[in-house]
Amino acid sequence: MAQIVLETNMKRPSIIKMFWEKNKFAWLFILPWFVGITGLGLIPMIASLYLSFTDYNMFDSPGWVAAANYTNLFEDTRYIQAVKVTLTYVAVGVPLQLLVSLSFAMILNQGIRGLSLYRAVYYIPSLLGGSVAIAILWRQVFGRDGLFNEFLELFGIVGKSWISDPQYALFTLIALKLWQFGSPMVIFLAGLRQIPKELYEASAIDGANKAQILFKITLPLLTPVIFFNVVMQMIAAFQAFTPAYVIGGGSGGALDSILFYTLYLYMKAFQHFEMGYASAMAWLLLLLISAVTALLFWTSRKWVYYEN
Repeated sequence: MAQIVLETNMKRPSIIKMFWEKNKFAWLFILPWFVGITGLGLIPMIASLYLSFTDYNMFDSPGWVAAANYTNLFEDTRYIQAVKVTLTYVAVGVPLQLLVSLSFAMILNQGIRGLSLYRAVYYIPSLLGGSVAIAILWRQVFGRDGLFNEFLELFGIVGKSWISDPQYALFTLIALKLWQFGSPMVIFLAGLRQIPKELYEASAIDGANKAQILFKITLPLLTPVIFFNVVMQMIAAFQAFTPAYVIGGGSGGALDSILFYTLYLYMKAFQHFEMGYASAMAWLLLLLISAVTALLFWTSRKWVYYEN
């Protein structure tokens, strides 16, 4: 009897083999993605985590320094300046950009003619805003002889080189971010189109004014879209690099006024060849973005409304 059971178990295929036979084509289809995410994502992340605890200059073998890179960061005045500049850029630029994009989305949602044309035109800056060409153009616009000063001259105001002035340089980059409002605007517009018209009709019958409709119907029902745009634009703002690099000439501008976090990371890695230090900066940036994102998700339970 035992011999019969043993022979039966030997003939029964293993669970792993059955799973492979049933799903082998699915695994073959996702294999390129798995290789890419492993080779271009997971392995470099593990390597950078190791390098963040070493002194590595790309030419010599890494030397273990434990947590020295992380402790030295908080004694680095330029690093502290980069954190302040980046937090200011995120805290000011993201809310203003979302406010502008929501305003334009609400205007376009009024049923004007040529909606698709306006939507495409407003979206173009989001596609071009992160390019080197636009950064160079922006530097010319806010230069001493730029278009912005020519506009101010119409009102008798003598302008300055706003890009090179430490007091205003960062705000020119915030203005560039505002100019790229097309991407969140399209998402806001899609969210506005999903709000049932019956709610607006019922509120009009009840005598609600425009402010009441905005704050009691439109914004509460739009909070999932607002939440999505806040998270995405916040992450993108923390990683901003090209405008600061091009406009600041790769040095952070006058008095490090536009020394973005990613720009200082690039300088440490590829100008000073302090790869271990730069890796520590990258991991702290990841932790910072993760913490802010987690905070947004935690607070979303109190202000984001989901119909279900």
